[in-house]
Amino acid sequence: MEKKFKRTLITTALPYANGPVHIGHLAGVYVPADIYARYLRLRGEDVVMVGGSDEHGVPITLRARKEGITPQEVVDRYHTIIKDSLEELGVSFDIYSRTTSKLHHETASEFFRHLYDKGEFTVQTALQPYDEKTGEFLADRYVVGTCPRCHNENAYGDQCEACGSSLNVTDLINPRSALTGEPVKMRDTTHWYLPLNKWEGKLREWILEGHKEWKTNVYGQCKSWLDAGLQPRAVSRDLKWGVPVPVEGAEGKVLYVWFDAPIGYISNTKELLPDSWEKYWKDPESRIINFIGKDNIVFHCIVFPSMLMAYGDNFQLPDNVPANEFLNLEGDKISTSRNWAVWLHEYLRDFPGKQDVLRYVLTANAPETKDNDFTWADFQARNNNELVAILGNFVNRAVVLTHKYFGGVVPVRGEMSDTDNEVFAELNRIKGALSEALDTFHFREALKQAMEIARLGNRYLQETEPWKLAKSDMTRTGTILNVALQLCANLAIAFEPFIPFSTGRLAKMLNIGKLSWDMLGQTELVAEGSEIAPAELLFDKIEDAEVQNQVQKLLDTKKANEIAAWKAQPQAETVEFDTFAACDLRVGTVVECEKVPKADKLLRFLIDDGLEKRTIVSGIAKFYKPEDLVGKQVCFIANLAPRKLKGIVSEGMILSAENSDGSIVLLSPSATVAPGAKIG
Repeated sequence: MEKKFKRTLITTALPYANGPVHIGHLAGVYVPADIYARYLRLRGEDVVMVGGSDEHGVPITLRARKEGITPQEVVDRYHTIIKDSLEELGVSFDIYSRTTSKLHHETASEFFRHLYDKGEFTVQTALQPYDEKTGEFLADRYVVGTCPRCHNENAYGDQCEACGSSLNVTDLINPRSALTGEPVKMRDTTHWYLPLNKWEGKLREWILEGHKEWKTNVYGQCKSWLDAGLQPRAVSRDLKWGVPVPVEGAEGKVLYVWFDAPIGYISNTKELLPDSWEKYWKDPESRIINFIGKDNIVFHCIVFPSMLMAYGDNFQLPDNVPANEFLNLEGDKISTSRNWAVWLHEYLRDFPGKQDVLRYVLTANAPETKDNDFTWADFQARNNNELVAILGNFVNRAVVLTHKYFGGVVPVRGEMSDTDNEVFAELNRIKGALSEALDTFHFREALKQAMEIARLGNRYLQETEPWKLAKSDMTRTGTILNVALQLCANLAIAFEPFIPFSTGRLAKMLNIGKLSWDMLGQTELVAEGSEIAPAELLFDKIEDAEVQNQVQKLLDTKKANEIAAWKAQPQAETVEFDTFAACDLRVGTVVECEKVPKADKLLRFLIDDGLEKRTIVSGIAKFYKPEDLVGKQVCFIANLAPRKLKGIVSEGMILSAENSDGSIVLLSPSATVAPGAKIG
């Protein structure tokens, strides 16, 4: 029998405040967490959702170094962007705080000191990567190298963002400093370690025996870690930015970010509820739900629970850790470093008033069991074909017809037909399936069931055709529209966790008050004789041009990445000077230039070479218009053996350079010279 809890604490993975949040963060963590929190609130349950920015760690300091500002300036900027954009999306945190707060520093320090005083740490001196050029030890994220699993050349010392593997610095092939690019050296340094192996037995019992209902990806990853055997993990780092290690002899050391950050869940709860926070963390009748991405599973299911068990004092372990897989973008992995992402704050600017469209699409395509792909074409299709054509269409028809035939007054429901009764029976079946899906964190399925109510409504109107009956039977017409309006009210409840802005407008349109989950399935939510507001479109179509603008933005990003990643080709083999001297390099003036028929890439030049005119064929037609080249001076090799190209004898080779973006640039003298002048 499922245990009943008095209250629920929902936590969401803390985003690094070294950049904005993108759709991958939303699909993996924040949208599903908000759906669940809103659902529990509709059920009238005691639920608190806490979140905040992770403002320590190497990504912050890397960004600060890159921009030439302080880490505090970095986190102040991005914390505000993240907090404001999540709020605008409707993510209903009870508190969204930050790990640079005074309360968090105090909480994290006390947590470490408590474990230290209990003797829960071991002290080890071990070799750590060191950058001799900067004279400092390198934290995991300051070390990059080749991933031993997927061979990504820019994997970090703790994780490969390309394949998602958790790594150690010693796993990397050819590790180098992210600061200077120099190969890392290994030097001795002393750190405090949490012996995860001490808690392996309890973790096995808690997870492998006690939580077989967890998602397959979570349970499987935990089992893999436990079966491989846990090892002590360092909880301090040689850094200047972070929570200082609060013991003597720890100068220049801070708490490891993955020790520090999850304590943020506790400090955020304390900040929100200074007098009652403990009941959410320490009462066995409370449950904790951690919403995270799959790359954070080990920290939330192995490391943080070990910290809580080591601390004691009745800290409860998470009841569930729903972790989604990764969301890709247009067939490529989302990457903050490559700017390959749809950033939330930019989406909100480009699509004002369409928060619910993004929430809907990310839920409908959520990577719950496998990596999924976000495309702008799918975004447009789901809006136009589902939100507009199914949900919006049904609500609009029901409200418009009520105003047309009954002046906006909810008609009396007369005798119910079998069709009417079947509609309400189906509504109750959907309610059960919808509740079951939400209870088990299957939000894609839950959204699908909610949309079934709208599909049911559209079928009902098509079958009963009240616009035809209105000519002869207004009583029956009134019954049909009453049923349709009750379905609309049920839609306001069913969709509230998913698209709260639209359901708020729908509830206002129907003139109904506060709704609860217990009311879902009821058939008298809209009172007979009450007035409803005129129809208002809940959604409007997204045009091709809007989507094409977003696609072009990504294409521009891809082009910029290709240019940034461009490297000069390796130098060719050395040749003797006499070999080079044998080439007769000259300057000529273009007399004529035209495209070669049936050859997209070729241009035919007539060159004044100072002796006589010669023909040269060159493959640069994609980059130059023939008429723009007449009169220009070009460099060419004069003594190449003639060769035929598309039936034209070419008497030389025009010199050009291939740019980093693949474009071709003709080489010309910086000042006009006499045709035939030699280059030497």
